[in-house]
Amino acid sequence: MKILVLISNVPDTTTKIRFTGDNTSFDDAGVQWIINPWDELALTRAMELKEAGGVDTITVANVGEKSTEPTLRKALAVGADDAIRIDAPAKDAFFVAAQLAEVAKGYDLILAGIEASDYNGNAVGGMLAEILDFNSVSAVSGINIEGDSFKVNREIDGGSQVLTISGPLVAIVQKGIAKEPRIPAMRGIMMARKKPLVVAPPVDAHEKTQFVNFELPPPKAACKMVDEENAKEIITLLHEEAKVL
Repeated sequence: MKILVLISNVPDTTTKIRFTGDNTSFDDAGVQWIINPWDELALTRAMELKEAGGVDTITVANVGEKSTEPTLRKALAVGADDAIRIDAPAKDAFFVAAQLAEVAKGYDLILAGIEASDYNGNAVGGMLAEILDFNSVSAVSGINIEGDSFKVNREIDGGSQVLTISGPLVAIVQKGIAKEPRIPAMRGIMMARKKPLVVAPPVDAHEKTQFVNFELPPPKAACKMVDEENAKEIITLLHEEAKVL
């Protein structure tokens, strides 16, 4: 069995976001790039499945320029066997899914994070499954291999759901798929330098959406301190300023 894990290259969650060009483009100067947290958990679960037996190889893939290779190398250091980088800037979700579809056809299980921590789009995994005509399930919090099928756990409103699904399968995973992301050990970092990282050419596909401009949220108002005995002032503030009463 072959597993493909989709890896998004995203800014560290502590990054201070800035824009340039009259708020028309993201300023990536000085940004620390990391594996998208949901994809990191997906990779951890893939490693657990391989260690349990029945998985031959784990491949990681992304759509991005050469600057994204350190992120793929980190995934290799965690334990993936090889990596694929499709040499194109990651535009919108459709463009990314169309590119990934060209390298994802031979896999039994594809794991994708439910969203990326930059744009929170929650679209690439579902689009990829439609392009490939693979079975797919979202909001996956647990997955196991049972012969030629997969036993999938989902968290849904009011409870949980257990499904048995045949492959090939695109599983769109959320938090809970693994407890903690794995941290690369020094041996893994050294081995990652020698693992294959294939650069694939992009296919002819066009994005369906375009960013016109960006806008930062308004700054938070200064905190007001109210004496705990002054209930009248608290009620007035909640009614007239916060407008929650």
